[in-house]
Amino acid sequence: MPYEEVFSSGLYNSALFVCDMLNEYGVEAKLVQVNDNNDIDREVHNYKPTDVIIEALWVVPEKFDILHKLHPTVRWYIRLHSEIPFLSSETIAMDWIYKYETLVHNNVTIGVNSKKMLQDLHKIGVYNSIYMPNYYPADKIADIIPLKKDHIDIGCFGAVRPMKNQLIQAVAAIEFGNSVNKEIHFHINSGRVERGESALNNIRSLFANQKLHKLVEHGWLGHDLFLLVVAQMDLGLQVSFNETFNIVAADFVSQNIPLVGSHEIPWLNNFYKAEETNTTDIVAKLKFANNVKKYNFQKLNKKNLIELCDQARFIWCGYFKKH
Repeated sequence: MPYEEVFSSGLYNSALFVCDMLNEYGVEAKLVQVNDNNDIDREVHNYKPTDVIIEALWVVPEKFDILHKLHPTVRWYIRLHSEIPFLSSETIAMDWIYKYETLVHNNVTIGVNSKKMLQDLHKIGVYNSIYMPNYYPADKIADIIPLKKDHIDIGCFGAVRPMKNQLIQAVAAIEFGNSVNKEIHFHINSGRVERGESALNNIRSLFANQKLHKLVEHGWLGHDLFLLVVAQMDLGLQVSFNETFNIVAADFVSQNIPLVGSHEIPWLNNFYKAEETNTTDIVAKLKFANNVKKYNFQKLNKKNLIELCDQARFIWCGYFKKH
């Protein structure tokens, strides 16, 4: 992983969860962050792995010609964490993916964490690709005691990006608060903005013009600290335009907090999925989630998440435990 992917990033957490799971189930694994692709040789030389997974698109394809000569028996995997809509904002994405495809003789395989993305790659002729799904330690689910307060805390966390769709979720949160006659505190991570400056400015202006509801901005936190913040929420929102897994949604499930997401989150129960551009639908799902949380109905999401992660563990161990 590149060093600029800080230790609290979703990419780092995704890789860490898989690494820890592999070690737990008898596959020796090590997670390493490097400054750039020139440091890969040193780490591989020191650790001497049989397989190396490069998380995300950051290593130039030509580098694998050199790495293969230095480490001819190593199997290399470039693991993508995005689907086609998100990749459209990455200038080099398709060019590099096709170049990676030609490196099959250098022991290079493309891994994806989305079945839909795998199908899309096969349809466009990128056959040297496999499914390498996300894993989340979903067996550690907290039982949260609801706090008594006069307002409702709604967390819409994650990096501020266009595809995350935060502005319309902010509007829906305000509509929800008005409909239930409650003050809303809308929580976001303004400490990590990725091409989302206009969305952040609009969200700030939206709440600056509200008499009742408030915007609460959080910095970018390490995972353990972030879970403490999530645990203070009453409801979560992740009604994004494009997802392959959504670790933030899994974090809400881990804290037993009801979450409304989009149909892009594959493991989310359908009762908690809303249409991305329909505030009426988002509000309706927020009302549902809020009304049934006293029955612990949100544990349907825990069930789905555990099933998905059991499948992921089986797939990962199937790839590497035999080596």
